[in-house]
Amino acid sequence: MKGSRRSFALIVAMAISVGTVPQAARADIEQAFGNTLVSHYPDGGWVRHWFNPDGSYSARFSSGRTITGRWRIEGDRVCLNNITPSIMMISRFCSPMISASVGERWESRDPLGRRVTNVLQRGR
Repeated sequence: MKGSRRSFALIVAMAISVGTVPQAARADIEQAFGNTLVSHYPDGGWVRHWFNPDGSYSARFSSGRTITGRWRIEGDRVCLNNITPSIMMISRFCSPMISASVGERWESRDPLGRRVTNVLQRGR
């Protein structure tokens, strides 16, 4: 993974504060802005996630439901805070940061522990 193709892909429901990120990581994180993280569920459902440079986050589910929140980096994790409306009474979720290029897939779990396959897609 080199150059402009390298991006930090952020898994379901995460949050960041660019101001707290070391300078070297900041450039990689900024490459993730403008792309879409899609989480696919085994039953065919999906969630599209968008992370913005100002620390805002939004997501749209295949059911049409939407959520918003704030993201920030905490150590080696990306955390979503102030998720509204809360998901099953979860208003905060943290996940390890994953470095991935546009088009790469990886397995993870959602805030409820369900398995998902994630892919970082170019654009919004």
